[in-house]
Amino acid sequence: MRERVRAALETSRFQQLIIAVIVINSATLGLETSATAVENYGTALMVVDHLALYIFVAELCVKIYAYGWRFFRNPWSLFDTAIVAISLMPMAEGLSVLRALRILRALRLISVVPSLRKVVTALLVAVPGMTSIVLLLGLVLYVTAVMGTKLYHLTAPEYFGDLPTSLFTLFQMMTGDAWSDITREVMAQHPSAWVFFVVFMLVCTFVVLNLFIAVVVSAMEEEHAEESVKATQDLGVAVLTELAELRAEMRELREKVSTTSGDSDQHLNGSSLPATRSNRERPRQKRPR
Repeated sequence: MRERVRAALETSRFQQLIIAVIVINSATLGLETSATAVENYGTALMVVDHLALYIFVAELCVKIYAYGWRFFRNPWSLFDTAIVAISLMPMAEGLSVLRALRILRALRLISVVPSLRKVVTALLVAVPGMTSIVLLLGLVLYVTAVMGTKLYHLTAPEYFGDLPTSLFTLFQMMTGDAWSDITREVMAQHPSAWVFFVVFMLVCTFVVLNLFIAVVVSAMEEEHAEESVKATQDLGVAVLTELAELRAEMRELREKVSTTSGDSDQHLNGSSLPATRSNRERPRQKRPR
């Protein structure tokens, strides 16, 4: 029974059904932010929300029955369980934070859609490689913030008045937000300041941030390669299993053929012996003279 339930859970139709429920529920939660939609369709939105929650709870219960303790060994299953558990918390009027957390159900698409799951897995794999890049970026920001505070704290105190302000300004510039405006304001008092800011932008934006992208892309390629190897291994195991089954069937067929041929030989030998004996025992007739 569990095998049948497990097979039904792994079908594409069931996955598409869950995806449709998640998308519809996410849309209704978005409509709840509109006062007009709540006024006109508040009851329908609430019914759809509760129905989606019941479907998610039923899905988890069926999966726990089908997979047993293996369900809790899968990180994505624990992720789904946590999201559904948050949705089951009592939604009082004062607990607006808990009501807002219901939109986390949309994140279940990550565990249901394989392509999204691959991207998130690659990002998690890339985290150790990003650590050194984060340290490098922090070091560059700290050094340039100290230099900027020392150089421009008098002429541009709104940007470089102290170390925290300088760090925030440089982080803002690193993201590309109004970096040219800040540079021009400082250059109005220090014409050579463009060298400082251009070097900073080249190092942080075009070097360090691209290292982040390189690490993520490399992690995604490794994840794709591992999945390809796993798929090849699974295919090889399936082929070997089928070959073993074919060999077993051929062996059984040979045994049946040999048994059938042996029985037919014995039958032929047994039927020919009486005929031979009757020929030998038949008296010779004398020829007439």
